[in-house]
Amino acid sequence: MSEYASGEIVLIDWRGDGLAKEANKLRPCVVVEDDELFDAAHPTVIVVPLTSDESMVIPQLSTVVEPTPDNGCQRRSFAISHAVVTAAKGRVRGRPGTRITLDQLRSIRRQIAETIGYRD
Repeated sequence: MSEYASGEIVLIDWRGDGLAKEANKLRPCVVVEDDELFDAAHPTVIVVPLTSDESMVIPQLSTVVEPTPDNGCQRRSFAISHAVVTAAKGRVRGRPGTRITLDQLRSIRRQIAETIGYRD
């Protein structure tokens, strides 16, 4: 079983080695990997970044995350599914104990599938 739970929000540190147009800061991200598929010893985690910057959003490939006590967001945010990435677990700098809803996770996963051209 994975060390991280699907739908969990983690803080990923991209500072220091980001290239132009890549994240180069500490950013909240949603874990989207199947937590039954990856062993806890696997060195990476698959995530989707959260942002409140609407200029980063492609509406049909993003899921709105309204602030709730469960997700810990301070303002309306967007899970930008087209920016799915595999991050080294060494980049994880925090696990605030927050998460998105199962419906939001399902929406993100559908958008990832659409991003890579997979259609049922």
